[in-house]
Amino acid sequence: MSGRARREEAVDVVWSGDWVAERLGVALEGDGELHELLGLALRRNPKRAHLLVSNVLGKHVPQKPSVVYGAGYGLGERVRALLGAEEARRAVVLGYAETATGLGHAVADGLRDAPYLHSTRRPVAGVAQAGGFEEAHSHATSHLLLPEDPELLAGGAEASTLVLVDDEFSTGNTVLNTIRALHETHPRERYVIVALVDMRSAGDRDRLTAFAAEIGARVDLVTRSSGTVTLPEGVLERGQALVADQEAEQAGRADEAVAGVAPAPVTRVALDWPAEVPDGGRHGFTPAHRAALEAALPGMAERIAGALDSDVRRVLVLGFEELMYAPLRLGTALEAAMGSGAEVRYSTTTRSPVLAVDDPGYAIRTRLVFPAHDDPADGPGDRYAYNVAGAGFDAVVAVVDSIADTPELHAPDGLPARLAAHTGQVLLAVVPSYTPTPLQEPAVLPEPLRGPDFSSYAPEDVGWLLQDLSDTELEAPTEEREEAIQSGGAHYAESLPVEYQPSAEYQALFAAALDASAARIARAVGTVTETVLAERGPRPVLVSLARAGTPVGVLMRHWARHRHGLDLPHYAISIIRGRGIDATALRWLAAHHDPADVVFVDGWTGKGAITRELAAAIKEFEASGGPGGSAGPVGFDPEIAVLADPGGCVRTYGTREDFLIPSACLNSTVSGLISRTVLRADLVGPDDFHGAKFYRELADSDVSGDFLAAVTARFDEVADQVGAETKELLAADRAPTWEGWAAVERISEEYGIHDVNLVKPGVGETTRVLLRRVPWKILAKRGAGTDLTHIRLLAEQRGVPVEEVDDLPYSCVGLIHPRFTRGATGADGKAVQGA
Repeated sequence: MSGRARREEAVDVVWSGDWVAERLGVALEGDGELHELLGLALRRNPKRAHLLVSNVLGKHVPQKPSVVYGAGYGLGERVRALLGAEEARRAVVLGYAETATGLGHAVADGLRDAPYLHSTRRPVAGVAQAGGFEEAHSHATSHLLLPEDPELLAGGAEASTLVLVDDEFSTGNTVLNTIRALHETHPRERYVIVALVDMRSAGDRDRLTAFAAEIGARVDLVTRSSGTVTLPEGVLERGQALVADQEAEQAGRADEAVAGVAPAPVTRVALDWPAEVPDGGRHGFTPAHRAALEAALPGMAERIAGALDSDVRRVLVLGFEELMYAPLRLGTALEAAMGSGAEVRYSTTTRSPVLAVDDPGYAIRTRLVFPAHDDPADGPGDRYAYNVAGAGFDAVVAVVDSIADTPELHAPDGLPARLAAHTGQVLLAVVPSYTPTPLQEPAVLPEPLRGPDFSSYAPEDVGWLLQDLSDTELEAPTEEREEAIQSGGAHYAESLPVEYQPSAEYQALFAAALDASAARIARAVGTVTETVLAERGPRPVLVSLARAGTPVGVLMRHWARHRHGLDLPHYAISIIRGRGIDATALRWLAAHHDPADVVFVDGWTGKGAITRELAAAIKEFEASGGPGGSAGPVGFDPEIAVLADPGGCVRTYGTREDFLIPSACLNSTVSGLISRTVLRADLVGPDDFHGAKFYRELADSDVSGDFLAAVTARFDEVADQVGAETKELLAADRAPTWEGWAAVERISEEYGIHDVNLVKPGVGETTRVLLRRVPWKILAKRGAGTDLTHIRLLAEQRGVPVEEVDDLPYSCVGLIHPRFTRGATGADGKAVQGA
């Protein structure tokens, strides 16, 4: 059904409970607002067939975020007035998973100064339960209470008021079960129950009064509306039969398919979620967290708005099960950012199976079905998004937490793929899953891996702060990876390219290049090492960014030993564009060395993406409290030392010339037989190092030792030049110019790519494009000469054109095939050739 049809129907006064009421005789009676707040639907549930569907909760029915948030916030203000400002400040708010997590959070905001906790159905290893209870009529019953602060729910004579928030107060069983369980261990004198609607029968109302007298506490009730549901005899059985009939009638109809419509692209949008703010109230959410989030919301909304297509006017912000508050607040901020010319709606996915009937008198018009993607404790199963298909949204912003950002999410039948068939654009925003403090410092951190068990380097040359994934199948064909990466279906770090096996001609070219450039490399190694010793000495800890930085880190270590007799520690660490640095590895470094001594090392700069990534990652690590968990400076300096800085991105470098670095010509066989690093949720836990593979089977092709030997053999002959160049550099203005970044932006626009991530500048990055990605074309600086011999050979082998250009700050630039799908064409209309 089109969005226009939906909006025209809204003009007619049709209650979204008529369909159920007419067929089953279910009656909903109450105050004048009740039918505006609630509709009716049916579900497959042996305990209760009907479902009250809220129009202001933001779960099943897309609604303006400001309306959803305002409903909860207004209830919170009423509770504050009931308690008084002082008692409201001392209150604790508890919301119910999954439906009322966002509502409870908004209520806590309305109280202004109250901390918030919501129950959860997601166990978290290492976090002790503070309680639990059952929800009798639900499809998923067990609720866990997992506060980070064990004192949050503490009771006693001076205990604060506990405010319990649910979307509806129907029988009262869930709330009574909670109060009973908590009162036995943490008694208190007052409880306030908050709900959007009070639908209890007269008997249930009397039962609450008796219960309050039984426990000797005051129990108040604050609701927005009230009424009753009248259920005729046998309604459960008749409702189940009606659901079965409808499902049989709908069987074979692809209610999710949109024939002849190409699915929308799926694009990740970086939120820059504040490191100190939890993703929700699963482990507690304090007033300080609230203040930090409020300050960050406008910027996050601007980033989302900036990622939307220019013609988008109707947007759905779609949350994920218990993750309701974060997307809700992103939605309210997006409303403000986009202004009155846009229409923003908000709802979330759910575990609850509900029958969909495309009728204006029924509350659930359509449903999308997709597999669970957060490794739920109760095992795999279907999940649902209601009233999204056919609703006429120009774009959908799907918001998940990082634990749920899994391969299952990006599978062909995953949520983004389902959404892509029903809208013009899908953005994926990932909120980092909050890890409570007790889990942030594991009892025993992993130990570094060393050769010969992991890598062909000598054990003293480098300690790899990685985990060994050598026995895991991670490789995928280049074209398949490129399609998944550009479609948003996968991150490049979730798989590995098939290792390039050089031809005899290419190996000969490498040998010749190494012989020709060894002295030049030795000079740059000496210069950058001497600069580091002068400015960061006397005994810096070298930490190379795996894997391109690792050969350079090993060579810097060799120079320091050869020229000064220093035995510098050297480790390799993983950093991944878009995902940040390995925090577990940083904790290991902080536990074994002074962070102020750590010098990060990389091979070269291109446009400076990793330079920026490292600065942001270190800032986030420090803001999160680093190894100790209490916010404050840790001492890591994010400045990178590189062999070559053609992009003008760093202060510490051996040279700013863009020339052939032989270690860039090959992959693992010049880097200790170690793969690029891998970060995938099903392989790397919160306390694990990132992963990588050791390609032992390529030992016969390994030239890692040859590279080191060729360069170190030239150390003495370049020593005088290094001394002079270092003295000159230390006295010079070495401030980054970011000349390369400007060039990349210009090239991206001139060649119609419009994505700087697909423009890879410099000899090293261009080589990577030809070895690991799907290249479109190569831009070569006119007259670049022998530095590009291997580039031209690789380009010829892959059928990639090389275009000679003037006014290029690099020797060459590699362009990844834009908008790649297998068989696609680039911006020039030409199809790419496979590897």
